[in-house]
This record gives sequence, C-alpha cells and structure tokens, in this order.
Amino acid sequence: MPGDATLRIDPHVHSEESYDGHDSVELLLEQASDIGLDGIVVTDHDAIDESLRAADLAPEYGLVGIPGVEVSTGAGHLLAIGVEEQPEPRRPFGETVEEIRDMGGVAVVPHPFQRTRHGVRRRQLSDCDGVEVYNSWLFTGYRNRRARRFAEANGYPGVAASDAHHARYLGRAFTEVTVPGVERQSAVDGEDVVAALADGNGSVHGRRQPVPRSAQHYLLGAGRKSAWTAARVGRRAPEVVQALFGNG
Repeated sequence: MPGDATLRIDPHVHSEESYDGHDSVELLLEQASDIGLDGIVVTDHDAIDESLRAADLAPEYGLVGIPGVEVSTGAGHLLAIGVEEQPEPRRPFGETVEEIRDMGGVAVVPHPFQRTRHGVRRRQLSDCDGVEVYNSWLFTGYRNRRARRFAEANGYPGVAASDAHHARYLGRAFTEVTVPGVERQSAVDGEDVVAALADGNGSVHGRRQPVPRSAQHYLLGAGRKSAWTAARVGRRAPEVVQALFGNG
C-alpha cells in the first residue's frame, strides 16, 4: 500500500517583482533548498511573471514548482495558490475566490483582519479555501491567535507562511502538507500540493520575526509602496491630463 508524502512548503513569499520585495527568484529557490524546504510559492503583489518562472525553475533546485500571486481584491489581499494566470485585481472578494477556483487554484486569506496590511475584515471573510493562521511578520501573537480561532470556528484550513521579502527570512513559518497515496516526495507535483491544501491536509509551523525587524519591514514597505504608487501616477499623468482637459 502506498504511504503518504509530507512536504514543507512556504506558501507566501515575495520576489523583486513586488514593490516591497528584494531578491531574485533564483536566490529564493537556492535559499529554500539550502534550508530544507520542499517548495515555495512566490506570491508577488498583482504580478505573476516571476512566480511562473520560479515554478519552472524549481525542479532544478530539487523543489516542487507551485505558481501563485497575491491579489488585491475589493476587500483586501488574497493569495491565489496554484494559478498560472493573474486574477483580475480589485474585484469583489467572492468573485475573486471563484475565479481562483476556476483557474484550478486555492484562495487563502493572508494576515486577516490586519487593515494596515490590507487584510480582509472579519465581516467580509467568507467562503475561502484557507486562512493564514500564522504569519511570521506580525508584531505580536495576538493577530495569529485571532486568525487561528476564526479558522477553527468556521472550518477553514489553516496555513503558515513566512511572508518573506528577503531570501534570508524564508521558512521562518511554513505549512507541512501531507499528500496521501504517494510513496515518495519526488513523485509529488504542484497540483498534488494544491489539492492537499484544498483538502486541509496541512499543519502549521513557525516563529515570528523579532519586533525591531518587523517594524523596519513595515516602515520600509510603506515607503516603497508610496514611491511605487507615485511612479505609476507619474507615468499616467499625461493620460489623466488628456482625459480631464482634452487637447486644450
């Protein structure tokens, strides 16, 4: 009888394609392999190109390739794990969940209830495939405990993730995923991991970042997002002027 394969997956990681990310996917994959993870999901903000590339490169590092993206919905951020196309951003939460499922992925709510990080509010969180009940970047354990209580009370599978924006922080939190009926880890692919997450076959593990490091992360991230937004607005300034005032 085939046994079960268990893999350590960090399902919420950012590359340099995110406005607040720093490292290339090659460096992320190398670090993941070095510290004993079996896979990562690069979930950049509303951008999927580098995640697709990471999933293609993953086997070269002995890792399972799983693409994904962190989508900005009308209610807050949502992880789309196992998708190969970027869901349309800024749509209603429920519609985005359905789109992710139609693409063959799972919809996991990251850092819920934390509005400073665009977490989905409690009253808007419904009908998802999982909740991030352990995020290593939270200042205190209160938010993680609250997320865990909510997930348990509502029957949502829990996941843990590092939410790393630097390669060196990979794996501080991870989800141990069990894929039933598989004799060896090397036989597991990304679709198997996504199916296991959807079935709730995961357990959470991890530790938080030190508070000073988390504070620095928040401040730097806020500054980069402001600069990124200003740059986008600046690039679109001629369009905006044209729309408002025409040709004069």
